[in-house]
Amino acid sequence: MNWQLAGIAGLLALVMISALAVVYSTHETRQLFVELEQLNARRDAMNVEWGRLELEQSAWATHARVERLARGTLQMVMPNGSDTVYVTP
Repeated sequence: MNWQLAGIAGLLALVMISALAVVYSTHETRQLFVELEQLNARRDAMNVEWGRLELEQSAWATHARVERLARGTLQMVMPNGSDTVYVTP
């Protein structure tokens, strides 16, 4: 009768360990899911920022803006035909 009681106690201990493992696994899964959602939100925000930066870059690099800055800020002018020197190899 003692060995039966020990067997039942052993099975009960195994069931408790299994239940704790399930609880731990569920908790870990939920934490990882929350982290995944945060990373997805961060990725989406970065994609929006990337699109905004690409748009800004294209606006800064327009031919009209570069020419306006060259003429205004740097006092550059288009060279005349007489100012151009052609070098042949």
